[in-house]
Amino acid sequence: MNPKNVLKFASDQGAKFVSVRFTDLPGSWQHLTFPIGELGEEQFEDGFGFDASSIRGWAAIHESDMLLVPDANRYWMDPFTEQPTLCLIGSAVDPITKEGYAFDPRSVAQRAESYLKFTGLADTAYYGPEAEFFVFDSAKFHNNQNSAGYTSDSILVAFIRIECITRRILFVM
Repeated sequence: MNPKNVLKFASDQGAKFVSVRFTDLPGSWQHLTFPIGELGEEQFEDGFGFDASSIRGWAAIHESDMLLVPDANRYWMDPFTEQPTLCLIGSAVDPITKEGYAFDPRSVAQRAESYLKFTGLADTAYYGPEAEFFVFDSAKFHNNQNSAGYTSDSILVAFIRIECITRRILFVM
């Protein structure tokens, strides 16, 4: 996908907000939410500025200015927000060098894959997180192999789907 497709999707869905999501090193969801008017094609290159000192275990206050750059391949509409909200997965990057932040799990996976390519050991790295949880008997989890950085995205999106199922079950009960 490309930024134009994402923007068209957001417009077609009547999105009022954009929530750019990422994980901290222990794997907890973090996000920044902006009015949809703040999202343009340039944000897919330039990102959104944020203070990383508020993310546990990330940066000290004197090194906390970072960018969160959305990935045009990972987007969906949040089914639980009161106002239509477009969700995107983002990568934390240094605002000056534009290199991935050392403690961003996506950056770690991308650097590992890049190292494998550099050494000639492999062209692609496949990561398979082991998710161990039970949610009644109504949810199934299927994890496809993906290239660097995307398995972690897939597992987090799967948790969103499980949360949707759980909320529906609890609402019905």
